[in-house]
Amino acid sequence: MTQKFTVVFDLDGTLVDTAPDLMLAHNHVMKKFGYPSKSLDELKSAVGHGAGAMIGRSIWSQAKKELSSINEKIKNEMTDEFISYYSKNILNESTLVSGVKDFLKWCKKKNISMAVCTNKTEHLAVDLLKKIGIYDYFEYVAGYNTFEYCKPDPRHITTIIEILDGNINRSIMIGDSESDANAAKAAEIPMILLEDGYTEKKIDEIYHNHLIKDFVDIDKIISKYL
Repeated sequence: MTQKFTVVFDLDGTLVDTAPDLMLAHNHVMKKFGYPSKSLDELKSAVGHGAGAMIGRSIWSQAKKELSSINEKIKNEMTDEFISYYSKNILNESTLVSGVKDFLKWCKKKNISMAVCTNKTEHLAVDLLKKIGIYDYFEYVAGYNTFEYCKPDPRHITTIIEILDGNINRSIMIGDSESDANAAKAAEIPMILLEDGYTEKKIDEIYHNHLIKDFVDIDKIISKYL
């Protein structure tokens, strides 16, 4: 019996455009702790590495200007405040990327295994997927704290595939940033890249086999692998 094909999805900037709500949470924290806020474009490049990295990056950019050091205790307090605020405001302005629901339905019809591999905290990822109405399509959801490693470590992807009893040679990653792409490349699986991703990198600097604008007609790409 042939093993099922597996599609592993990133979450932020891939399945869901979460940047508006992440920006609101981020700027709430910055204002509360006396740091300058960020624009949507400035924030997008920091989203894919998790809340702590996002906050740390903002503090570090300000610390460099002030020639001061980062206080880890304050950074941790800010990260906790971010998660607390964001968890209460997770779906104010976030929306599904165009074509996502139709593609998930198509995958289900084709008996394709689907999982989410995100650097978002697991409970926040699950909560968002449930509230936006697509959680039930996925057989597994792994956040940055699900295992002892996360993207760009390829084990974040390969462990999920193993849990689903999948085959690395019959799997593909869909993501929007270099952390997704680097994990997929190290795992030696094909990568579908969304072109308007949460990253500073240029498209030609990011590993990918296919480039898409959204999920409309992506079934034509996946069909080639089945």
